Amino acid sequence: MVAKLPDQADGYQRGLGTRQIQMLAIGGTIGTGLFLGAGENIAKAGPSLVLTYAVAGLMLFFVMRALGELLTYRHAEGGFAGYAREFLGPFWGYATTWTYWIIWVTTGMAELTAAGKYVQKWFPGVEQWQTALVALVVLFVVNLISVKLFGELEFWFAMIKVAAIVMMILVGIGVLAFGFSDAGRSASVANLWDHGGFFPEGIRPTLMTLQMVMFAYLGVELVGVTASEAKDPEKNIPRAINALPVRFALFYLLSLLVIMAVVPWTAFKGGASPFVLAFDKIGIPGGADIVNFVVLTAALSSCNAGGLYSTSRMLRTAGVNGDGPQALARLNDRGVPVLTVVISALVMGLGVVVNAVVPDKAFEYITSVSTGGAILVWTVILVAHMAYRRKAAAGLLPRAPYRMPWAPYTNWLVLAFFAFVTVTIAWEADTRIALYVMAGWLVLVLAGWPLVWRSSQRRVPADVSIAEESTTA
Repeated sequence: MVAKLPDQADGYQRGLGTRQIQMLAIGGTIGTGLFLGAGENIAKAGPSLVLTYAVAGLMLFFVMRALGELLTYRHAEGGFAGYAREFLGPFWGYATTWTYWIIWVTTGMAELTAAGKYVQKWFPGVEQWQTALVALVVLFVVNLISVKLFGELEFWFAMIKVAAIVMMILVGIGVLAFGFSDAGRSASVANLWDHGGFFPEGIRPTLMTLQMVMFAYLGVELVGVTASEAKDPEKNIPRAINALPVRFALFYLLSLLVIMAVVPWTAFKGGASPFVLAFDKIGIPGGADIVNFVVLTAALSSCNAGGLYSTSRMLRTAGVNGDGPQALARLNDRGVPVLTVVISALVMGLGVVVNAVVPDKAFEYITSVSTGGAILVWTVILVAHMAYRRKAAAGLLPRAPYRMPWAPYTNWLVLAFFAFVTVTIAWEADTRIALYVMAGWLVLVLAGWPLVWRSSQRRVPADVSIAEESTTA
């Protein structure tokens, strides 16, 4: 007789309140991809970069609507990995779980390294690895204590990022409207088309920014990972997803439009941070230090929410569903998966050492790999959603109250877009390495599957329905 995994399908504490879920949703879409990566992309594509962000944001909103429908249909252990298992089969649940884990572990490595570089601007004598190690230890301890403390820390991280962007927008609009500050003479909305037009470098460079733009949106799916630990998820999850278009428009489109109106895109030839350049051009005292603090916060936020929180929950999913050792499923009395937090932190700690000696293009390599893995995960969400819709239409499953608009046509539209982004990754040598790495990762996943499958047959995978959660919460 096969024994069911004891007490580990649930046990999470619903410690994330409405304001924390909302700010997690905001913080998940604001990271170094915007604060730093946008500068390099402006240098490549000019004002047309805004169009790339708009299209990518629309596509990912559809992905999140699909995920939201699945989340309101029922809550699955591990979020989208659970739906991959249910609708696409055990292999895809296993592959999605481990792929999402490796995405955020590698991204966390890059963010820790970035944090070390930011601190060096203030304290040149501090070694980069020292800052990275201290940051990792602090975030590790926070994630061990409780999900409530994690949510509170991430809330304030997100608040700092939001405040910086809103301040930039308001000051920039003031400069454009009233002409004050050092930038007043050259600031003009006409800067969006006066320096070579809206597509100053042509269409191809604009398309080539898609890889970094998609990386900038990495983390939007974290709302799905938090569902098991959110209060009133049936209300809070759809509310957070519905607000995404406004957030995309405000934090990405409007902020970049204002920045490129205040500072002509030609000033970004060095790929500098757009926020640093804008603050310096306007002449805000200490502007560079303010932005350096904000991007440091963004790196720590990404490492906190994605690098430790989501990876530890995905590893626990592997233990619950039989995709990894059963010990990974254990929770302490505060509902924290301690072992998986420790494992993720140790692997990221190795990245601190490795990233200290890699070439300058290591960050670009890592972001391309993360983007490739994220596209795979987002694709799985869309395909699982289509499988759910077919079963719901046949009357085999209940219809969710929160629905993806115009499905399945929007599913196919987004899948075609993802295929195109994958092609753009293959166009350039610096990003093409992501496809080689993902191919190698696929080989590892395929090699590990027979071992996982044999082990999983000895136990029944745990599952959490809405009814079960309501009785244990």
